[in-house]
Amino acid sequence: MSTPTAGSSRRGDGPPWGATRISVSFGDTLALDDVTLRAVPGIVTAVVGGDGAGKSTLLRCLAGALAPDSGTVAGPGPSATGYFPASSGTYPDLTVAENLAFRATAYNMRGAVAAQRAAELMERAGLTAARDRLAGHLSGGMRQKLGVVAALLHRPDLLILDEPSTGVDPVSRSGLWLLIAAAAADGAAVVLSTTYIDDAQRARQVLVLDAGRELAAGTPDQIVADMPGSVFAVSTAPAGKAARLAWRRGGAWRVWNRPGGPGGAPAAGERVIPDLQDAVTVAALAREYAQAGETGQVGDTDRAGGPDPAGGTDPAGSGPAAVSGPAAVSGPASPSAKTASRARPVRPARPLAECLAVTCRFGPFTAVREVSIRVRAGEIVGLLGANGAGKTTLIRMLLGLQRPTAGRVALLGEPPSRQTRRKIGYVPQSLGLYDDLTAAENAAFAAAVFGGSRAVLPEDIARHPRVSVGQLPLGLQRRAAFAIALAHGPDLLVLDEPTSGVDPLGRARLWDTIAKATRAGAGALVSTHYMEEAGECDRLVIMSAGAVVATGTADEIVGNSQVTVVETDAWARSFRQLSAAGLAAAVAGRSLRLPSASMAQVRSVLADDSARVFRAPATLEERFFELAETSADRQVSA
Repeated sequence: MSTPTAGSSRRGDGPPWGATRISVSFGDTLALDDVTLRAVPGIVTAVVGGDGAGKSTLLRCLAGALAPDSGTVAGPGPSATGYFPASSGTYPDLTVAENLAFRATAYNMRGAVAAQRAAELMERAGLTAARDRLAGHLSGGMRQKLGVVAALLHRPDLLILDEPSTGVDPVSRSGLWLLIAAAAADGAAVVLSTTYIDDAQRARQVLVLDAGRELAAGTPDQIVADMPGSVFAVSTAPAGKAARLAWRRGGAWRVWNRPGGPGGAPAAGERVIPDLQDAVTVAALAREYAQAGETGQVGDTDRAGGPDPAGGTDPAGSGPAAVSGPAAVSGPASPSAKTASRARPVRPARPLAECLAVTCRFGPFTAVREVSIRVRAGEIVGLLGANGAGKTTLIRMLLGLQRPTAGRVALLGEPPSRQTRRKIGYVPQSLGLYDDLTAAENAAFAAAVFGGSRAVLPEDIARHPRVSVGQLPLGLQRRAAFAIALAHGPDLLVLDEPTSGVDPLGRARLWDTIAKATRAGAGALVSTHYMEEAGECDRLVIMSAGAVVATGTADEIVGNSQVTVVETDAWARSFRQLSAAGLAAAVAGRSLRLPSASMAQVRSVLADDSARVFRAPATLEERFFELAETSADRQVSA
């Protein structure tokens, strides 16, 4: 057993830091099992997994906050390590400036040096105007950036960040990644944990954990290349053995065709060029399949209609179990599969939920400004926006919990009331469950409130009849919340960040539950920060500064938007040059992406003649950021 040892404090000297074959147990729970991680100077390494995967335990060992039961940990020593815990490590009753001054004192930084470094980082993080605000009064994204700035203050050689982006909107996440990339470009070894696959795709090295064990490791490209078997896209949920190896993605279905084994590939599918999300999902399925055995059930999925994380079945699902269709496609779903999956029941003329030119003011502050939005039966509407965009206020007005200052709100065709709310299934970000009650007790309470039948809980939750909800893994908590919210057969689902903290396979299964409810005729309004989930929605509504700035499908919103991309082995030098010129660059492995700069601007700055500079289609997140930046004069109706 070993705790972090002092290594070379000169970046790039000596062997890489990290953990070698460490194991950690808490009582009967094995949190880490023979896990190895390398932290290399100038490189961003992402540790990926859902809640309970072991990410925080691994990072605590790496930071010296926890000693492993076995294995070794090496690092540059406490004075050269910067650590951002899952709680952000800031003091809510201190101001931004006071938090940084306290951290500077802890690292023996004094006078002008500490003040200059704090000012530099506050400016880079966009916190200068908030320097005298209490940390407890900051938005979630600003508080996360303050925590990262505090960890960076003393220029650490090893920077450890525990889920800095979880629950953070895309605009704030972009700002966080600028700080992270700058630290790596300056030579620090950066290790961060995340539940977001798109965060992992930005990293140079990735370690995927599940239940304390390594699922996959390497560069994103290596993990994809090492994925066993092949993946096919289909339009409907497969049945039989194929259902055990299928997951929902981008409004359609993926099926893993296992190497050397039966089943898994559908009859009417197109072969997909897999990406990192596919590879991580396949790794989780492979482990499930191996644990269950060839004849066992995997994730409650071995039945007609495909997986149902809420514990029920899908009578509408169908699909054969052989394979054809050699064409390979890339991306979340093939066009034919995605189009077919969007078949919906005939929608009634009257929307289930409607806001017409709604405005909400709190004193002189306008939280929502002339917003119109509709949710109809059979559709999933995604609500996107940065923190403070007005999403929560809009949802509260739809539910009748907040009166609009102007405009009209209708819920199921009439003003919101207790009666209309009885026909709503609501899952808030906090889940709305009582932590000290068991899942069955929560279900009984909800049944008494709504006057309906008690929820049928998924089998893996029912196997823990005496365990309180607060002691269950987050994935099981969310599945319990979904089952309870759906038990009374609601006409409308209102879901706030429903998959936050859940691994890719668990996220796919939760989205299948949402899709099944809408296929049965319900409508769904879903608020999310995870851009990949936008593909699960029939229509998106993007809000900024209280107004709607874009509506439509993800493809319609992105349109022809492009970004400038720089590919170079000397990415760190190019990043520093672009930053010095005021051009913000997002890191993706060894590539840099600049949404707001032209090729001519970039070429005029770079000194690297070997760098490849070109234009590429923008992602939805990049388009989202652009809309947020230019939203002041843009207001459109949903």
